[in-house]
Amino acid sequence: MPHPTELLRSRYGDNFFVPDIEWNDSLTTLLSHRSIRAYLPNPLPEGTLELLVAAAQSAATSSNLQTWSVVAVENQERKERLSQLAGKQAHVRQCPLFLVWLADLARLAYVAESRGLSHEGLDYLEMFVMATVDAALAAQNAAVAAESLGLGIVYIGGMRNHPEDVAATIALPPHVFAVFGMCVGYPDPDVAAAVKPRLPQSAVLHRESYKLSEQDEAIAHYNEVIKAFYTEQQMNVTGDWAEHSSKRVATPSSLTGRDHLREALNNLGFKLR
Repeated sequence: MPHPTELLRSRYGDNFFVPDIEWNDSLTTLLSHRSIRAYLPNPLPEGTLELLVAAAQSAATSSNLQTWSVVAVENQERKERLSQLAGKQAHVRQCPLFLVWLADLARLAYVAESRGLSHEGLDYLEMFVMATVDAALAAQNAAVAAESLGLGIVYIGGMRNHPEDVAATIALPPHVFAVFGMCVGYPDPDVAAAVKPRLPQSAVLHRESYKLSEQDEAIAHYNEVIKAFYTEQQMNVTGDWAEHSSKRVATPSSLTGRDHLREALNNLGFKLR
């Protein structure tokens, strides 16, 4: 089991102050997170999926509306199709369990219609944001639960590359959108996955008010840290964090198809007023 100091310094470097607090297993699980992109073929124990969903349903949900759902995909042919739609990511078809986390307003529309009630409020942007937040909170609870069981996960944002095709693949009704996917399985021990350093807290933690210009030093430091990490892990990433991140938002085409997301959402039944 990694020492708390080791975990914190993996995220922030040797200069990070380790607080004098009583450590616990929850903190160890959270700080040990790493993205797993290579899985053993071993099936998950019976009941694991249901336990992960129970953890997900224990997350906060706005007004108890519970505007999310999840589709569990284990069929190899369907995983292969989703892998192709997500940019041919091999780990999507390799993992024993692939979860597609959904912003789901269809259930509320169905319930309202069954009572003969209007649901015009579902057409507004606020409800789509709410459902997306609900899905993210639920998924992160499931991720932490999976990692506490010795499983590995990686989020798959590529579900948004071709949202209408994803919807067809898993038979989504109108007013349901695949926010992201999640691979779940036992990590392949022969493929090392390191804890990735994050921005210094001085870049993301603001006290009392937001300060953009004061982040320069923290970002410059992180650029050097992440370059060294990419080299050490033999990752094919050009440049530092600032360069790599800027390229990801440089043009509409940099969004790998997601520049058409608003149109796709309209086609999926979200009016976004």
